[in-house]
Amino acid sequence: MHESGPGGVPGDPRLLEPASLRGLTLRNRIWLAPLCQYAVTAGDGVPRHWHLMHLGARAAGGFGLIVTEAAAVSADGRTTPFDVGLWDEAQERAWEPIVRFCREQGAAFAVQLSHAGRKASIWPSLPRYARHQGTIPELSGGWRAVGPSDAPFPGLDAPEVLDAAGIARVVEDFASSAERAVRIGVDALELHFAHGYLVHQFLSPLINTRTDAYGGDRDGRFRLALEIADAVRARIPETMPLIVRLSATDWIGGGWDLEQSIDLGRRLRERGVDALHVSSGGAVIADITARSGYQIGFATEIREATGLPSAAVGLISDPHEAERIIAEGAADFVAIGRASLREPGWPQRAAAALGADVGALLPPAYVPGAW
Repeated sequence: MHESGPGGVPGDPRLLEPASLRGLTLRNRIWLAPLCQYAVTAGDGVPRHWHLMHLGARAAGGFGLIVTEAAAVSADGRTTPFDVGLWDEAQERAWEPIVRFCREQGAAFAVQLSHAGRKASIWPSLPRYARHQGTIPELSGGWRAVGPSDAPFPGLDAPEVLDAAGIARVVEDFASSAERAVRIGVDALELHFAHGYLVHQFLSPLINTRTDAYGGDRDGRFRLALEIADAVRARIPETMPLIVRLSATDWIGGGWDLEQSIDLGRRLRERGVDALHVSSGGAVIADITARSGYQIGFATEIREATGLPSAAVGLISDPHEAERIIAEGAADFVAIGRASLREPGWPQRAAAALGADVGALLPPAYVPGAW
């Protein structure tokens, strides 16, 4: 176990140490977890002033790495009509000032690229949409979802099964969106292979019942994930970190599990992936008891077995808990999600709680307000 600093001095917390990924140095080990905002004008995928405020406030709040909400790589890859995207020039232009502002605050910036697969064309999970259920009809602005099989997510319409040409389009969409991300000045990319979205659907034997090259054994079920990783790695600079977000388990027997996650992680490392952002669940309905730190063990085991740095995520809100995760070697980074919605300056409060220099994380105009 590592102490918080030399001799356990609380003023030198490991959480706030700089850390490197490939050619990128982060000012600390705190990531902003992806948080869907559902704030886009329906249908266009263009980020708005809200996204500048949301991400910019957390960059100014001291986060080391800003990871955006899931940015769809195609129109049919959105989860809802209110999702952001990065598949066209209008979206690219709108992202550019957001990226620039966040980087000016000292944060590194990563776009998370995603395709929802069979979980597409649904209503946002916000209270004002609670009366809406199921798939959004095409007459109401919805679209036909796609997936590895025609098995629907419970409560949603059956997706169209992707054929070989459709799979090739998905791979190219990820690669094309990655090129756009490079043009807008991002520091890193995250690929969303978790939470029951398209790539996770191909990985999980509970959903992927294909009998072609993209199904069956692990080589088949892993194929789409590895092809996307290869295609994206080839389109981004050699010095740019590539992160993959994984669900470590489906939380149900016969599904995707930790051992398969480790196997995939090792293969991703061989293809130039630099870190794994370790979450869980989302592919099927499962009985999950969520509590503070409930996914940390997955991040630890995957880190140790693959040799890749890991980010732990999941109801982490206490700075001392976050410090223990890093100091004890359970993970290399912590990703803060819901707590950041309450406190855009969560890293600054963490610095104060851990006895560190808060001023180092404050914008100059805010230094008079330091704890």
